[in-house]
Amino acid sequence: MFHPLPAFTYLKPTKRLLLQMQRLVIVLVFFLSLLQKCGFSELYSWQRQRKTKQEFCLHDGPPYANGDPHVGHALNKILKDITNRFHVMRGYKVHYVPGWDCHGLPIELKALSEVRGGENLSPMEIRQRAFAERAIEKQKSAFIRWGVMADWANCYLTFDPKYEANQLRVFSKMHDKGLIYRDYKPVFWSPSTKTALAEAELEYNEQHVSRSVYVKFPLLKSPPKLASVIDGSSPANVLVWTTQPWTVPANQAVCYMPDSAYSIVKCATTGQHFILAADRVESTAAVLDTQFEVISTCKGADLADGFCAHPTIPGRVSPLLPANHVAMTKGTGLVHTAPAHGMEDYGIASHHQLPTDCLVDESGCFTEAAGPELKNKYVLEEGNEAVIKMLQAAGSLLKEEKYVHSYPYDWRSKKPMIIRASKQWFVNTADVKATAQDVLKKVKVIPTSAVNRMLEMLDRRTFWCISRQRCWGVPIPAFYRKSTGECLMNSETIADVIKIVEQQGTDAWWALPTEQLLSKESAGVHEVSDYVKGQDILDIWFDSGTSWAHVLEGAEQRADIYLEGKDQLGGWFQSSLLTSVAARKKAPYKTLVVHGFTLGEKGEKMSKSIGNVVDPEVVINGGEDHTKDPPYGADVLRWWVAESNVFTEVLIGPVVLSAARDDINKLRNTLRFMLGNLEGFNPETDSIPPAEMYIVDQYMLHLLHEYGSKVTEAYKQYDYSKVVRLLQAFCSRNLSNFYFSVIKDRLYCEEAKDPKRRSCQTVLAEALDVVVRSFAPILPHLAEEVFQYIPYKKGKGVFRTGWINASSAWKKPGIEEAIEGACAMRDSFLGSISGKNALEYEVIIVIEPGLLFELMEALQAEETSSVSQLNEIMMASQTTLLSELPKETPSDANITKGTFLINLEGGDICEQCSYKVIARPIAKAKCPRCRRYTAESSSTPCPRCLQVLAAGKGST
Repeated sequence: MFHPLPAFTYLKPTKRLLLQMQRLVIVLVFFLSLLQKCGFSELYSWQRQRKTKQEFCLHDGPPYANGDPHVGHALNKILKDITNRFHVMRGYKVHYVPGWDCHGLPIELKALSEVRGGENLSPMEIRQRAFAERAIEKQKSAFIRWGVMADWANCYLTFDPKYEANQLRVFSKMHDKGLIYRDYKPVFWSPSTKTALAEAELEYNEQHVSRSVYVKFPLLKSPPKLASVIDGSSPANVLVWTTQPWTVPANQAVCYMPDSAYSIVKCATTGQHFILAADRVESTAAVLDTQFEVISTCKGADLADGFCAHPTIPGRVSPLLPANHVAMTKGTGLVHTAPAHGMEDYGIASHHQLPTDCLVDESGCFTEAAGPELKNKYVLEEGNEAVIKMLQAAGSLLKEEKYVHSYPYDWRSKKPMIIRASKQWFVNTADVKATAQDVLKKVKVIPTSAVNRMLEMLDRRTFWCISRQRCWGVPIPAFYRKSTGECLMNSETIADVIKIVEQQGTDAWWALPTEQLLSKESAGVHEVSDYVKGQDILDIWFDSGTSWAHVLEGAEQRADIYLEGKDQLGGWFQSSLLTSVAARKKAPYKTLVVHGFTLGEKGEKMSKSIGNVVDPEVVINGGEDHTKDPPYGADVLRWWVAESNVFTEVLIGPVVLSAARDDINKLRNTLRFMLGNLEGFNPETDSIPPAEMYIVDQYMLHLLHEYGSKVTEAYKQYDYSKVVRLLQAFCSRNLSNFYFSVIKDRLYCEEAKDPKRRSCQTVLAEALDVVVRSFAPILPHLAEEVFQYIPYKKGKGVFRTGWINASSAWKKPGIEEAIEGACAMRDSFLGSISGKNALEYEVIIVIEPGLLFELMEALQAEETSSVSQLNEIMMASQTTLLSELPKETPSDANITKGTFLINLEGGDICEQCSYKVIARPIAKAKCPRCRRYTAESSSTPCPRCLQVLAAGKGST
């Protein structure tokens, strides 16, 4: 079905394009016919109606409804589909409801980019669903085209009223437990999008360039323990280093490490005295292009009770305070502390009751409180410049230099973040994370290394900022008293809002007046008119993190598996865990499977400028120029996913896709051979019992049983690349290169209903069934296509007839020694004739009496034969089995020697046997029918063929 289209390079472009289009139409018509015949689109609803107690739930992490489908989507959705299809075939009732994340900044920014004057729109104008709905339909169509089986009629969308109501119910439970609170503290803030962001929404730019400065803080009051050392004859200063000069106006303290050593030094250039960490003296002097003379050294604790003058604000005092976050690996070992712009700084301020005044507005510009020199200046640009000039004017700036380092950026606008204090809503994860970590340790995580990363992330997380200053999302149902700003929010007020949201959706929060959202009973002693609605929405990670409450069924509401990319270790995996543990003290999943990201085939990030972006639609349907971008079909895309080591980064590009197509074509050739040779065969009437089969046929059933077991286990471990490796090895080595080669004579030359021919046809039927079922979850279209061409299947779909059914009777470990011993001798024979036609030779095998000789006798009872099982394996025209060398060996004979180790019954029987293989040209004529050299004359068929022809049922 999915043949690569021909290049037609010899035709004129117009005619070539016409032929390409005709071929594409034919393929599409066949494709649609196939899907209809096998009930492809109805499979999900069919399996949901089965009566079985075995259930398997894969909860779909919702992609953003803000763009076209891409290869990252393909990787994720196809992995999920392979998993689900395997479980359907295993007899499970699969629960898989696709979803989309429809709120938040990613979609809002995309929608606003399509509207002129978007920054002036009202909340109700911004909250339009049309953009998200268009993206959902486009992505959904692509997912279906990729063969993803799902409940497409009942997808979950995070802006559906019932979903939003369930989300607020989880919020209410967490609020009732005291886990949600409002506070004024520094958070990651995006000036470009004017909202707070959680750490999971940050990207780190490793090449960010900051304007770092070395600044002196004049010592106003010497630490008492150092008074005798600092005699006051020369000015003493505390020396600090910061990469964010714009935060200096907000400085409230300078911190030191109590247990570290600090030095008082004298500058050789200026004669000034400085205090800095002892370990940083030499490196700092080098940066400042001077020399420091160490006057004295002390413990950090000796700096207690010292005070500095603020470098730019006259009259402000900055105390010296101890802190454990001070690092000695860079800077001066003394940290400038601005509580409004640092997490650790805020902790110091809280402990010592220092002010946490924020001088920066939502746009990242200095406010009026920063003074006329700084007002309205953007802190990361002209604001930084202005502060540096102020430091220079005050004589406090010692050095400015560029500093390249990792810095947080807004994950959507791709612009730098700042840390800024503001009033926000938080989840107190400090009270939840210990339970979350204990619960997570009981979850199966693949690969296992991922669980440690997630545990570390949880350990570092003391709070979760869940408020966003946007309007495209679920509102935080808080009311504020106009006169005092006091917040009103309790279980009753939230319940009132939930009732309205369930009926009207969250648009009601912006569309309805406060009087309709807040009842008089909930307002208590105050008038409803005394309150205003809050303007913050919930973090979209809270939106998607509560999906378990809406999607998962049953009292337990727990999925068997969450399967997403590694970025979700700090995203959806974590927000789902935290909300579930907070609300009900258990994880929403039993297993986590974590895959990597997609990259270009050289390991580079995909970029339009580089030209290495792979569009799944072009992969399937081809580009404008089919010679450059041929249509590969959906199964090539699926094969790429399955064959990749998805637990690392996944590479894709023209070379990778072409190789995937070639792999599938090789598989198709193997399938075509089996299908072609099963013509006229009916397993119900024509099968041969294993005990009556040729030994090589029994051997193949044994290998088939082993293959089925290994493939099943690989699927259970979500190791689909191993499935592909097992499939390729079995089809190439065991079937094509070995079995098909040795049975061709039986298939083509024996009488149609001869038991010897039926024996290998029985194996082919079983092998076709096992192989097709083994790759069906990966290549569902090809699997269904094959099943449509198996006459005795009567149109039954592969997914409706179960998983691999390999009989335990096929397992015969002892049989391996006979076949593998014969194969070792065949390899010696073929190696000795240097690629010549094996049928032009007769083979003499000489084995001393013993176990190996007895095994070979089971394959050939008579001394010489051209129709024995041993001769079939040797692929010669005639084979002779002897226990000693013949007295006369022709001069033109090739003699090779070898040994074979027989190991039976787990090592209880172990014997090293030697053998000789003599190959010599055969003297007989070539049979015109079977083409073996077994005839008396080239014009007369050999005795075997004459017998078949005499029966009147053979073919010439």
